[in-house]
Amino acid sequence: MSRALARWTAVLLFLVPAVARAQGLLVVVDPHQQARLPRPVVIHHYHPPIPHPPPPTPPTSYKIQELDVHARLIDQVAQVQVSQSFVNTGSRQMEVAFVFPLPYDGAIEQMTLLVDGKEYPAKLLDAKDARQMYEEIVRKNRDPALLEWMGTGLFKTSVFPVPPGAKRTVSLRYSQMCRKQEGLTDFLFPLSTAKYTSDAVEKVNIRATIESQIDIKNVYSPSHAVEIKRPDDRHATVTFTCKNEVPSTDFRLLYDVGKGKVSTRVLSYRPDRGRDGFFLLLASPKIKAPDEKRPKKTVVFVVDRSGSMSGKKIEQARGALQYVLNNLREGDLFNIVAYDSQVESFRPELQRFDEKTRKDALGFVEGIYAGGSTNIDGALRAALGQLQDSSRPNYVLFLTDGLPTAGETNEMKIVANAGESNKVHARIFSFGVGYDVNSRLLDKLVRANFGQGEFVRPDEDIEDRVSRLYRRIESPVLTGVEITFELDELRSEEGKPINRVYPSGSFDLFAGEQLVVVGRYKKAGTAKVIVRGTIGDEKQKFDFPAKLVNKSDDETHAFIQKLWAIRRVGEILDELDLKGKNDELITELVTLSKRHGILTPYTSFMADENAGVHDLAGDTRRAEVRLRELGQTDGADAFGQRLAKQMYLNADRAAMVPAEPLMEAAKAAAPGLGTYAGRSPGSGRSRSGGVSGYGFEGSSTPVTGPAARGSIVAEAGQEAQVAIRTVRNLGNRTFYLRNGRWVDSLVTEQQEAKARRVKQFSDAYFELAETHGKKMSQYMVFDEPVLLSLGSQAYLIEP
Repeated sequence: MSRALARWTAVLLFLVPAVARAQGLLVVVDPHQQARLPRPVVIHHYHPPIPHPPPPTPPTSYKIQELDVHARLIDQVAQVQVSQSFVNTGSRQMEVAFVFPLPYDGAIEQMTLLVDGKEYPAKLLDAKDARQMYEEIVRKNRDPALLEWMGTGLFKTSVFPVPPGAKRTVSLRYSQMCRKQEGLTDFLFPLSTAKYTSDAVEKVNIRATIESQIDIKNVYSPSHAVEIKRPDDRHATVTFTCKNEVPSTDFRLLYDVGKGKVSTRVLSYRPDRGRDGFFLLLASPKIKAPDEKRPKKTVVFVVDRSGSMSGKKIEQARGALQYVLNNLREGDLFNIVAYDSQVESFRPELQRFDEKTRKDALGFVEGIYAGGSTNIDGALRAALGQLQDSSRPNYVLFLTDGLPTAGETNEMKIVANAGESNKVHARIFSFGVGYDVNSRLLDKLVRANFGQGEFVRPDEDIEDRVSRLYRRIESPVLTGVEITFELDELRSEEGKPINRVYPSGSFDLFAGEQLVVVGRYKKAGTAKVIVRGTIGDEKQKFDFPAKLVNKSDDETHAFIQKLWAIRRVGEILDELDLKGKNDELITELVTLSKRHGILTPYTSFMADENAGVHDLAGDTRRAEVRLRELGQTDGADAFGQRLAKQMYLNADRAAMVPAEPLMEAAKAAAPGLGTYAGRSPGSGRSRSGGVSGYGFEGSSTPVTGPAARGSIVAEAGQEAQVAIRTVRNLGNRTFYLRNGRWVDSLVTEQQEAKARRVKQFSDAYFELAETHGKKMSQYMVFDEPVLLSLGSQAYLIEP
């Protein structure tokens, strides 16, 4: 790096903190070659796969074989190493340059770039020169993909060759200040550039370590399902790994540091000043030291030992019981209730946990064998009746694999009896094992008893699912938590400042847990967040400052609106499931699903290319017919529907693929659907001439298994396969393929009628991208015609 460049980057580094950004692309620079960035056609198959003739090898194409990212985050500085392997999958040698888009609001302090271990000089282009280069490439290659990065500068290496079949490994090392907002440090790695590859990336590995001189509090990724390990208060390791997938979303990690027992941070997003805004609240308790005194709790394990539990299931249930018993703490109270036609307790009353009671309980567990009917009502009343002390956290872990067949069998009466017996606000965590459970009954039980439901597929390990939940709840830090907002200038007649908050009601906060709360707010301004709860028998109160924005300038926090919409969809489905038909809720379900591309078993018809975009009344009628299937209480279809509902309710990231919960449900209820691998990352024509995509091959294969023809989940699963090709989420918007063109879900009928036509790759096209920047350019990357909205004006961009 030249001295002048080093001085320039150092100055900019301290003036404008930036988000770390390091992923790059290979761009063919031969003026005689027209080479588009590669897109995958199909990356996953049915099992067994359907044979297809291999497509012809294109002259110029490449795939990203492996991507390895290591980031060390110390205070607010990111030190990043990236290794990215490219393979020339084309039939001719490529003369390429590695192009590295700079962050939109800053620059890299130090960057070393190597190709197969040899250092290559990198030339810095400012935003103006970079735009000229992007535009030239887009015009020459007739490929809109690079428009996504217009408006930023870039580093570009000198040219190096890549022969057919050859592999090149590009390595980057750099350090950079991360952006910080509302107390949260924001680390962003642009993983989505890896979507330009001819085939799935064989392996993506991201590892970020966080080190701080002050206690680390909240650690949260809104983009990926990460694993977080926190060995102590001042260190955290965040990992994400996937195989044979095409990344479609940038990797993002938020964290903060601070003092105190609980830390709370609030981010907000309000795209329209005249409507409710959306907030995200992160809360995390102080991590307890191993020798620190922890609050005592009560745990009662209620386990089904009916005849249907025989074999592997009862063995795994015993393993789950053994895990819980071996992880209770001195001073905890516990008991075990085993039931079939009869109800039997380990002891008549709660036992104080110590070495003797642990060994005695393990002996009781060894004597649990399957046989008889299923007396759910009697078992729950026996367990809840033992709980008398409301000053300590009380948890009931309830496991069943069947329907109530002994004692009280009426669904409503079982729920009512449990509620009457629950005098201490105990939280019931249910585990429904297999397809024969009454899944609606379990949902009603946990909803009425402040808990959460889990559904365990027949091929899943019961012990693993129970132990995972127990690890989360084994150390309650703050119980009966309630969160309120107070705004300085809110008048009483204006009502509550926040609404539609999820999770709703009170909850418990556990050591090492990352709480994610989303909701809406009416009024912007400076606020105070008040967290109330109980530690032991002492009431506690914490307050934190927050700012709710009046109008957001960009889409940095747009993920908050999407995450809220996903959880709201789950809440609506829960209301319809447990309380019955409600016309207003059905209309809201369809509206949210269409706006955000959230595919449910009841709205997956949106994937149909022949469906209208603006026919809300017709879509609502179609959804209403499908929602009748919620009347099913047991069987594979009922299981799949409620598994999907739980995924919406418990979603913790906004970048969830639209069909992800639906396909998980379909896999559970209809194994013949195969394995879900993701969704198409970009537009582009496939080699067969259709619109390219990936995910499922051979969608006409008939569904087999327990959810065959007539199944709402199987039917929706088939539609979700179509959605891989016809529904696309970009940024904060959803596009639907209709009659050969993509339609922005924000476009109204009135806007569509007055849409301004723009020819792709014309001067007006590039002027539009330059004038509106990323607000427009990120949505101009389709090959097919696209109808999109910008403010009050719609634009129809056509080839």
